[in-house]
Amino acid sequence: MSGLYFGFEQLPSINSCVLSQGTFDGVHKGHQKVLQSLVEKARDLNLPSVLLTFHPHPRSVVKTHYDKIELINSIEEKAERILKVGVDYVLVLEFTTEISQLSPEQFVTKILVEKLNVRNILVGYDHRFGKNRAGGFKELLSLSSNHRFHVQEIAAKEIDEIAISSTQIRKHLKEGNITKANDLLGYQYPISGIVVHGNKNGRKLGFPTANIAITEKDKLIPKIGAYIGYTIVNGIRYKSMINIGYRPTLDGTYLSVESHLIGVEIDLYDQTIQLQLVDFLRNEIKFNSLDQLKDQLAIDKLKVIESFG
Repeated sequence: MSGLYFGFEQLPSINSCVLSQGTFDGVHKGHQKVLQSLVEKARDLNLPSVLLTFHPHPRSVVKTHYDKIELINSIEEKAERILKVGVDYVLVLEFTTEISQLSPEQFVTKILVEKLNVRNILVGYDHRFGKNRAGGFKELLSLSSNHRFHVQEIAAKEIDEIAISSTQIRKHLKEGNITKANDLLGYQYPISGIVVHGNKNGRKLGFPTANIAITEKDKLIPKIGAYIGYTIVNGIRYKSMINIGYRPTLDGTYLSVESHLIGVEIDLYDQTIQLQLVDFLRNEIKFNSLDQLKDQLAIDKLKVIESFG
């Protein structure tokens, strides 16, 4: 049964597969082209397609440099997009110190061959794997004859375009250019989390909100401000006004992400929901009074309603 699987123990028994591996963070339009090639090759060979990825991000385990990790997708968000392209299995392996110490040959033998019996591997020219990232396309080719699998290289031009798109998406998100980020992604930027109890200030103002605790600790949070978007609950999309910020009028001390569903009030506590950002509405403002904040929220709500026609 196709879907998202954590570890080999969860993965259904498969005799062989066509595989690609990597972070695929964002699963944007460039990634989707690669995944479509993976799906087509698997169909040609009448084999299941597998996308192998790791969690947590390998950089957080190896720590070769200390750049902040900012993920466009949580694992679940990523899997949702990959499966929509048509990939059969998204296999997530826990990235451990032990895995980081596997040589390229050990990685191929122990994971790709013995566990997955891979028949065909689709990778980019710059793909690296194994201890100290010592393995690449050349090493895969060298190992392929002994282990009877084929290796297909994704064109350098496509890989470079993917890297450029990922950089641009992160830049647009940080600047609040949601429509530009969404255009590159090919879908609306998601933020997933569990609804938690807040201080209920929104309810007191007449705008009850669902406050979410984001499930992915390394998730990239877009520019602080108010947004037009959707709240997805059990597969149903509700038009929403979404706020990302510190709530300065209410003397907030921590970053909150909350959504007010337009025209409906649902008890969402402890449910996992997804917010999808459609457009940036305005910057965060510190008002002189709660009445001013309430007036602005009413204006925001009207703009959200108008934007959806």
